[in-house]
Amino acid sequence: MTVTLRSALFLPASNPRAIAKARQLDSDAVILDLEDAVAPDAKAAARDMAVAAVREGGFGERVLVVRTNALGTPWANDDLAALADARPSAVLIPKVDDVATLAAARRALGPDVPLWAMIETCRGVLSLPVLAGAAAELGLTCLVAGTNDLAKDMRLPSPPSPDVLRPLRVQIVVAARAVGLIALDGVCNALDAPDRLAEECAEGRQLGFDGKTLIHPNQIAAAHQGFGPDAAEIAWAHKVVAAFAEPAHAGLGAIRLDGQMVERLHLTEAERVLAIAKAD
Repeated sequence: MTVTLRSALFLPASNPRAIAKARQLDSDAVILDLEDAVAPDAKAAARDMAVAAVREGGFGERVLVVRTNALGTPWANDDLAALADARPSAVLIPKVDDVATLAAARRALGPDVPLWAMIETCRGVLSLPVLAGAAAELGLTCLVAGTNDLAKDMRLPSPPSPDVLRPLRVQIVVAARAVGLIALDGVCNALDAPDRLAEECAEGRQLGFDGKTLIHPNQIAAAHQGFGPDAAEIAWAHKVVAAFAEPAHAGLGAIRLDGQMVERLHLTEAERVLAIAKAD
C-alpha cells in the first residue's frame, strides 16, 4: 500500500487547542512536538497531553507522530517510556547522529512502534548509509530533513543558502530510496511568503522528497499542490495502467505507448501517482 505523506504538520503538544484543531485539518500527518516547540518547564505536561491525544484518537486517516526530546536530554527517557505504552503511528527521534541513537530509542519503545529519524546534524548526514543499512532491523520508516538545525550545525549565515543545503537534502533522499523509506523535506520558516513556500515545495518534489514538514496549517494546501501530481501526470498514469492491463501485454516487461517505451517500473510509478491523486 502506498503511504501518502505530502504534508506533516508540527504542532506543540503543550497546546490543547492546536491538538483539537489538528483533528479537523487535512494534513497527511500530524507531529505532536515535545522538543523545540515546548519550554523546559512545560515538558512533562506536554508529554501527558500528547499521550492523552494518542489514546483519545479522532485523527482519522492522518498519521499521528510524536517527536520526543533528543536522547541524552533530561526528558527523553520519560518521553520514550510514555510513548511505548501509548503507541502512536510513529515516534520521531530528533538529532539522530548514528545507529546507536536509534537503537537506544528502539530498546526503550519496544519492537512495534515505527521510528522516524530527523537528520539535522553533520554527523547525521555522514551516518546516512549506516542508518539506511540498519533501517529494517530498527523499524525505521522515515527520514526527515531538519534543515534549520543542520544549517546551525554547519555555522551557515542566516538565512542559509539553498545551494549549500541542497546536496545534503539529496543525500537524505538517496538514503531513504535505497531501502524504501519515506523522505520528508525541511520546514519553510516564512509564514507570509506563499511564493517562497510554493518554490520550496516544487524544489522538494524535484529532489525526490515525498512531502514537506510544516509549521502552520496555512502551509498544508501548498504542500499538497507541490507534492501532488498535476492533471497531465494523472492522465499519463491512467494510460500506463490501462495499457499494461490489456491482455495482449500480459507478461510483457516493456510496451510501446504513444511513441515511448514504457517498462513495468513505469507501471509501478503510475500506480503510485494514482494513489497520491486519490488522497485528494
